[in-house]
Amino acid sequence: MDLDGARVLVTGGSKGIGAALARAYAAAGATVVVAARASAELDAVAAEVGGIAVVADLADAEVVDGLVAEVEAAHGPIDVLVNNAGVETTDMAAVIDPSDVRNATRLNLEAPMVLTRHALPGMLARGRGHVVFLSSIAGTAGFPTMSTYCATKAGVSNYARTLALELRGSPVGTTTVAPGPVATRMWDAVEATSPSGQRVLDRMNAVRMLPVADPERLARRVVRATQRGRRHVRTPRRLMGNFLLAEAPHRLTGSLLAGVRLDPTDRRAP
Repeated sequence: MDLDGARVLVTGGSKGIGAALARAYAAAGATVVVAARASAELDAVAAEVGGIAVVADLADAEVVDGLVAEVEAAHGPIDVLVNNAGVETTDMAAVIDPSDVRNATRLNLEAPMVLTRHALPGMLARGRGHVVFLSSIAGTAGFPTMSTYCATKAGVSNYARTLALELRGSPVGTTTVAPGPVATRMWDAVEATSPSGQRVLDRMNAVRMLPVADPERLARRVVRATQRGRRHVRTPRRLMGNFLLAEAPHRLTGSLLAGVRLDPTDRRAP
C-alpha cells in the first residue's frame, strides 16, 4: 500500500510502541490519527507528527463502537487501522484481580475485533485498506504470571489469521506484529513482577531468549510490512520456531481451503 497521503489510525498512540508507530507512519507520508486516553503525551505525539489527537478510552464499549465513525466523519476515510492499544498483566491466575482480567480482555482483544468490524466495510467498499494487529510472542506460548495477557494475545493472533483467510482475494490486507520484549514502560512493568515471575525472567534471560527490541526499529518494520503487504512482523528471530509452529495449523487450513471462494460481506440467512 502506498502510504503517501494515506490516513492511519493508531490506537494507544500516546506512548511506547504506539508513539513510535505514529512517527514511522508519518515519516512514510501518512496523515496519522492517534487515539488514546486524554494526556499531555497524546497531544505531544500528535503535534510531533503533524497529526490529529482523538481522546478515546478503548476500555469503554461505547467509545470503541463510535471511534471509527467519529474519525471518518471528522477527518475522512481510514486507510490503515493499527490496533496497538493494550495493557499487560503480571499476576498469577489464582490471584489476579478479576477487574484486571476484564479490562485486559476488553482492551487487548475485544477492542481490536470491534474496531476492525467497523473499519472493514468502508475499506472493502473503497477497494483499499490494511489492518495491523499488535500481538506478542506471548500469543504463541504461555509465560507464568502472564496467563491473562497471553490468552488475549493468542486470541488476537488467531483472529488475525482467520481474518486473513476471510479477506483472501480482497483489496484489504492484514499484518500481525508479534514482538518479544520491547523497550517501553510496559516492559518495565513486566520486569517489576512477582518473585515467581522474576525466576521465569531470569531463566529466559540466562538462555538469551528475551532480547529487548527498540520500538523505533520495530515501528519501521511494521510500516514496511504495511507498504509491501506482508502478513507478519516477528521478533526476535531466535524464537522463530515458536512463530512457525503456531502458524502451522493455520497454513494447513489455508491449504485445505485453496480455491474456495469467500465473500467477506456474506451473512447467514435470517
